[in-house]
Amino acid sequence: MNIKSTKTINEAIELFISRRSIRSYQEREVSEEQIRAMLDAAMCAPSAVATDPWRFVVLRTPEQKAAVASGLPHGKMLANASVGFAVCGEIASAHTQHISYLIQDCSAAIENLLLAAHAMGLGAVWLGVHPREDRIAHVSKTLNLPEGIIPISCIAVGYPAEKKPARSRYNKQYIHWEHW
Repeated sequence: MNIKSTKTINEAIELFISRRSIRSYQEREVSEEQIRAMLDAAMCAPSAVATDPWRFVVLRTPEQKAAVASGLPHGKMLANASVGFAVCGEIASAHTQHISYLIQDCSAAIENLLLAAHAMGLGAVWLGVHPREDRIAHVSKTLNLPEGIIPISCIAVGYPAEKKPARSRYNKQYIHWEHW
């Protein structure tokens, strides 16, 4: 993309500034096509040495969403979402089988999925699982994850039942030029 003006820059980052964590959803179905598009976007994320260690469990049934949500102290909204995703990583596929690369790769995929949901008019929220051992154990057991598959997060997605204003979190105090 060739950015030529401030207006173009603002348009380019509008998707990022307007994306907010949405925790309340309408009773409305997210289509299979939308789910596929979110997963496609997630898998477009960068990955260390292109190892793509991410793995996804799509949660559609009310029972399964509620079961996963029951072990996430701040994730009760997952039970009421149209669809949920458990974003996991396969340690054997991560670059040098290192957990840090796995987490970075899965985090990039999570952000892509969140932005894709927002771009389609959906609302979503990132629900942390890793590194909380109790949450890892709960999600692993509930989803019957095989050995070597590590749950990193869950994402609740649906049509928003709330509207939040766009906001920038830019803070010049967090920026250092050339050295600290």
